[in-house]
Amino acid sequence: MPDTATDSPEQPEQPEDAAEEQRPLLLLRDGLPAVTDTPARLAEACAAIAAGSGPVAIDAERASGYRYSSRAYLIQLRREGAGTWLVDPIAFDSLAPLAEALAGTEWILHAATQDLPCLAEVGLRPAALFDTELAGRLLGYPRVGLATLVETVLGQRLKKEHSAVDWSRRPLPEPWLEYAALDVEVLVELRDALAEQLVTAGKDEWARQEFAHLLSFEPTARVDAWRRTSGMHRIRGRRGLGAVKALWETRDALAERRDVTPGRIIPDSAIVAAAQAMPTERDALLGTSGFHGRGAERYASRWIGALRDVVAADEADLPTRAPRTDGPPLPRAWADRDPVAARRLALAREALTALAEQLELPVENLLTPDYLRRVLWTPPPTRDPDSLAAAVAVALSGLGARPWQVDLAGPPVVRAILEADRQPPEPEPQPEPQPEAEAEAD
Repeated sequence: MPDTATDSPEQPEQPEDAAEEQRPLLLLRDGLPAVTDTPARLAEACAAIAAGSGPVAIDAERASGYRYSSRAYLIQLRREGAGTWLVDPIAFDSLAPLAEALAGTEWILHAATQDLPCLAEVGLRPAALFDTELAGRLLGYPRVGLATLVETVLGQRLKKEHSAVDWSRRPLPEPWLEYAALDVEVLVELRDALAEQLVTAGKDEWARQEFAHLLSFEPTARVDAWRRTSGMHRIRGRRGLGAVKALWETRDALAERRDVTPGRIIPDSAIVAAAQAMPTERDALLGTSGFHGRGAERYASRWIGALRDVVAADEADLPTRAPRTDGPPLPRAWADRDPVAARRLALAREALTALAEQLELPVENLLTPDYLRRVLWTPPPTRDPDSLAAAVAVALSGLGARPWQVDLAGPPVVRAILEADRQPPEPEPQPEPQPEAEAEAD
């Protein structure tokens, strides 16, 4: 029996939010730096960064939700011995001096694919990089946002406000600048901690290949981006789809010219409302329920012109529900179009999901789903196990899979192809026998 006079009572378990509040709030060690927006200040920043040591933590702020472009409106950098610098790229015609100062350094980014395009746009490209978000995924962390990783790995609480503000605003408010500076405050420490965990988990080579692959990252242009219009499932018929396409493209051109996010001209819901009603006169359009937005009346003639063109178009020239693609059909259609391919996909998905769980990483990081679908829809013709394994490896590599992914995911894919061919086809359902009619009574 414990001595109740000397043993302290058991403390109740703290709720997660309370435990989070107990973590120390991350603060700027060197205070808030002034914004670098003059040639003299840029020269000072470049000299300091070039004289620093180790990797460089880099982040960029865009004005998503406010601007059409994805340009960087603020670039944050921190390096050991150099401190933190906040560079306003809008203030300069060229950031070539900064690119020179960064030459040959390793960049540390969080979610690199978000920032690499806008940094490349101003002439900044890494020679090597470490992506803390991707490292977190490879290590199996269930949540890999920067704030969560800083709390989980470093035990410090990161401010989360100001992430969705208009970074194109000038001058930038001091609280926003502090938020931006904190994003790179401990990226170096986070990188070092995650790198050590990758080595311990035996995943450091995976990470090295992934980071090297990111150096050639280019954002893929969306094909038929208008098909992502929210609420489009309510549209019926090819003419309605044509109206959505025409209105979306009209809005996109206006948004690009004005450099505002398209939803600030008219929302998706307005496009869908107009495509359902198909008005061809200005008053009817503006009277359509659900058609609203800042540019609804201002650009009424443009909307009407787009709708009239759709009304006059030949049905054969209008879009269909299924998008054009050079890849395999949607998985839900496989069973009808190729039952063996559907079995291949089901078997491979099951095996890869189990393997990903064993390796403690998301299955999409084990193998890109599109690569899997392409190989399984049109697999190599050979069924000799060794030849098939070699052919699958070549196919996956050609699509972009890294060697570690090919080594791990290739064998389950090969087994799925071979096993699906051996499985007998599913018997077609037979109609249930109908009970015989009772004999009529004499």
